[in-house]
Amino acid sequence: MIRHLVLLNVNPGVEQALFAALEGLKSWLEGIVDFHSGPNVCVEPGMDKGFINAFWIDFASAHVRDAYLVDQEHRLIGGRIVSSTVGGTGGVIVVGIGI
Repeated sequence: MIRHLVLLNVNPGVEQALFAALEGLKSWLEGIVDFHSGPNVCVEPGMDKGFINAFWIDFASAHVRDAYLVDQEHRLIGGRIVSSTVGGTGGVIVVGIGI
């Protein structure tokens, strides 16, 4: 399984629509096992570096993750994410974890 973890420094007020669109990919792409999103509730001052929201998607395999990365709907949502973050791509951190 692959966990796709994304931290966002997103402009306030747009995250819920983005998260809803991402969660909708579960019905679009077979092999998405789970999706979670929410605010960063870190209580250590300054440690969030402005990355106030996060989401992760669990993929059944690297093959499913790779299909997601090139999927047109994902690319459209990704464009919306980048345009909604502070600093464009600088407002996004992506981590892939094999679990």
